[in-house]
Amino acid sequence: MAKLKRKDYDELLLPLQLELTAMARWVQHSGQRLLVLFEGRDTAGKGGAIQAISQHLNPRQCRVVALPKPTDREATQWYFQRYVSHLPAAGEIVLMDRSWYNRAGVERVMGYCSETEYQQFLRQAPVFEQLLVDDGILLFKYWLCVDQEQQEKRFCERHIDPLKGWKLSPVDLKSRSKYSAYTEAREAMLRATHREAAPWTLVDFNDQRLGRLTLVRNLLDRLPDTLVDAPLPELPKLKGKLHREHYDVLKPIEDFPVEE
Repeated sequence: MAKLKRKDYDELLLPLQLELTAMARWVQHSGQRLLVLFEGRDTAGKGGAIQAISQHLNPRQCRVVALPKPTDREATQWYFQRYVSHLPAAGEIVLMDRSWYNRAGVERVMGYCSETEYQQFLRQAPVFEQLLVDDGILLFKYWLCVDQEQQEKRFCERHIDPLKGWKLSPVDLKSRSKYSAYTEAREAMLRATHREAAPWTLVDFNDQRLGRLTLVRNLLDRLPDTLVDAPLPELPKLKGKLHREHYDVLKPIEDFPVEE
């Protein structure tokens, strides 16, 4: 099947993004708390999916959380502790680019946690998520799926593209040969943490554009009717002549040179 073309993708995404803006108004109006986790292999397309959702939302309401490696102090805390401060408050949307499931994925495969810590996480994660859901947080967990052949193409693209080189970390390079190990870790994670209160949803991201559309449509369909009757305020016409900018103390810098 041919991949979705950019023009077709943009046309299909626009009405979904309009629904997302309506959803955001509903979240704010109703005081809901929406938390969406994006997990998957390196290069799966988590960042692009998050951007598709957040692109036209108010950044003061919709926050993207992508935590770095834990500090020495955070490494001694209860594992879930550093994520708690990033949970949404009333009227907020939080999109997590990787989450506490690092422990079941990269930490497990790369040996960054002990067997005891890993097993403890598998036991505690469903309990932690049940507490979030019981408190009223709307929690959605997405795993973005990508075949190794497609993953390798994206790694190569990052390797040669100076604008994407920052995405290729030493951990990514080490992970390339561990595709099967990540598959095993994912399946163990799903067996332990796919629960009725906080189920997982897998989305095919071999075609990233199609994957984004599928994920956004699924998210919107799983929310209640988000239509809020909140008409835009009127924009009365200003009286008098419109002003031009004028400067006394400083002037703007020269425009970027553009050839005509």
